[in-house]
Amino acid sequence: MSAINVPDHQYRWWLLLAVIIGAFMSILDSSIVNIALPKMMAVFSVDTSKIQWVSTAYALAMGVVQPTTAYLGNVWGQKKLYVSSLVVFTIGSLLCGIAWSNDSMIFFRVIQAIGGGMIMPVSLSLVYAVFPPEERGVAIGIWGIAAMIAPSIGPTLGGYIVEHLDWRMIFTINIPIGILGTLFSWLVLKETATRKASFDLGGFLSIGVSLFCLILALSRGQDEGWGSTYIVSLFIASAITMLIFIAIELYHSDPLLDIRLFKDIAFTASNLFNAGITIVLFGSVFLLPIFMENLQGYTAMETGLIMLPQSVASGLAMPISGKLTDKGYGKIIIILGIALLTIGTIGLIYLDLNTSMSWIKLLLVLRGIGLGLCMMPATNLGLSRVPMHKIGSASSINNVVRQVASAFGIALLSSMLDRRQIFHSTRIVENLSDKADQVQALFYKLQAAFIAKGSSLSLAQEQVFSIVGAHLKKQATIFAFDDCFTIIVVFSILSFVPAFFLPAKVEKHGEGTMTAD
Repeated sequence: MSAINVPDHQYRWWLLLAVIIGAFMSILDSSIVNIALPKMMAVFSVDTSKIQWVSTAYALAMGVVQPTTAYLGNVWGQKKLYVSSLVVFTIGSLLCGIAWSNDSMIFFRVIQAIGGGMIMPVSLSLVYAVFPPEERGVAIGIWGIAAMIAPSIGPTLGGYIVEHLDWRMIFTINIPIGILGTLFSWLVLKETATRKASFDLGGFLSIGVSLFCLILALSRGQDEGWGSTYIVSLFIASAITMLIFIAIELYHSDPLLDIRLFKDIAFTASNLFNAGITIVLFGSVFLLPIFMENLQGYTAMETGLIMLPQSVASGLAMPISGKLTDKGYGKIIIILGIALLTIGTIGLIYLDLNTSMSWIKLLLVLRGIGLGLCMMPATNLGLSRVPMHKIGSASSINNVVRQVASAFGIALLSSMLDRRQIFHSTRIVENLSDKADQVQALFYKLQAAFIAKGSSLSLAQEQVFSIVGAHLKKQATIFAFDDCFTIIVVFSILSFVPAFFLPAKVEKHGEGTMTAD
């Protein structure tokens, strides 16, 4: 028996509250830490290449640990696994808060990620196990609020903490929440049914190596060079070990991840859809702060506040989309959501230095509504045909796909931003060469203005070159951002394709069974 005797008709909503706490903390910590990296560089006296491992190690550890959650949930019980994940995450947060060097911080981030990586898939499995099919849409929509709001709140909260408080609070703020969440979950949750299963060691090692190499290559490709021996070797190693993993899983009697689930077109379409939408979501979360802070001059807090309405809009739309999915309108809602998401993202293609804050907020609200309408219904429809005893494996696959898609999207856009900036700089210079007389006249006019203010001839020339060069670089950067948002629009439009292969409504199958402690 659980420590708190919650009536059966209320239990599932208490469970939903418990898993939202963990899901929110796990996702928040993926984004909030990036704000504190410059501060950590100064405190630990390290350069950019070393401090980036604080984020990279977290992503790597999450990717490696997530495939194991289905096995652990089956043999240990979802409640024990979820509570243990919260404990590990909270201990990792405490250790990160007292880290004394960059190496210790990286090690403690791995511990934190082991807990955080298991929280998301096991929490989705718990939600799916206790909610009947006619209520899953609303439940998954509410659960998904954490996944939408946390990435946008992260920069705002992180910026405030770094600017006004101690940067270590980015980690230690998780401790009281983690303790309360652990106690609440232990007292309220009921244990799920367990079964004996052999651990798929070969599958674990092969998928672990494959995801480690893939995420590492995507994270480091821009710095090391995409054509470098190091990065190419990582991609090759990832591909080979992934093929080994697939071969093992197809013939293993109790596979770590049941890849046969991809025979179901709805499940496959759902994962492809979520991969595309994840790129659209995290790609914008990556690009917009850089644009607004580096080009428009907003602070981190101001940028976070500008992006917050998108999260609020998503949070409001998700329960509505869930309810409509439960009523059989899931596919229609998804198509509408993609359309709104695409329209809002198209507006971002035309960002420039004069774009107003209110216009950006309006576009982000439109995007937020679209994301809220399409993300969780696609997950729900994709899982609707999966047998209940395989939900843990399906949830793990879903989270691995999102993790890889996020890393891929950020890597792609980061690389394209640099490449397109160089491209547009070259094109601008070429265009100016056709207007040599006008450029020379402007040069002499600016030079005369600086000389009139007291500068010498040589200093005035340096000042003109500096101003013109900065202006040209800024204009090339704006064009590069517009190109990157165009890429995001393409992924948004491509998401229409798998959406059409999703079932029209949730298909009811056997309920999950809960057992007493």
